[in-house]
Amino acid sequence: MAKLGQDGHDRGASVIATAFADLGFDVDIGPLFQTPADAVRQAIENDVHVMGVSSQAAAHRTLMPEVMLELERQAASDIIVILGGVIPQQDHAEMYKLGVAAIYGPGAQIPAAAQEIVGLLGQLQR
Repeated sequence: MAKLGQDGHDRGASVIATAFADLGFDVDIGPLFQTPADAVRQAIENDVHVMGVSSQAAAHRTLMPEVMLELERQAASDIIVILGGVIPQQDHAEMYKLGVAAIYGPGAQIPAAAQEIVGLLGQLQR
């Protein structure tokens, strides 16, 4: 779970990370204020299959392209990227075009999101 840039709103990310850990996911939480390169490096070092990025401060349009480019630079494009937080509906298409696999906003149901992520992981196995 990554918090990028100047976004210090970490309560939601912590709640989601704890809920996913309770469901059996192995969750690594990065520090606040990571750069996209730092977050990608941590994801690679921890051998993650899914990288969750939480955005509450409207920087996703700037930071997510950097994340996706850094994954490509590091030959780690196989890492599934999901985005959560306050992502306006009008930005969803742009995020999906970048390669974000799923977007979860306020009120997202954790069990349904977990099931969808397991499905995305299943697609990696094929």
